[in-house]
Amino acid sequence: MQKIRKGDKIIVLAGKDKGKTGEVVKVNPKDQNALVQGLNMVKRHQRQTQSQEAGIIVKEAPIHVSNLAIADPKDGKPTRIGFRVEADGKKVRVAKRSGESIDG
Repeated sequence: MQKIRKGDKIIVLAGKDKGKTGEVVKVNPKDQNALVQGLNMVKRHQRQTQSQEAGIIVKEAPIHVSNLAIADPKDGKPTRIGFRVEADGKKVRVAKRSGESIDG
């Protein structure tokens, strides 16, 4: 089970966007990085295609998961993630800061 998943509210811990918050759009577990909406924006030159105009486009670049922390559901501050097995046998993610469950 992954600690950071699509749809999570995260806080950037290091890099040019340090301190900013956003929502995870895509996670790549193999490369250990994630795309966060509106953060780590880069400019790329785009060649013209039949469907797309040529020019410079701005898009998100992946951020390594070690530079991201999940926002605590209680107070919104960065927290580490732990796991707990509930009574019905489901494994859920838990915020280490407040002890609250992150998964629903």
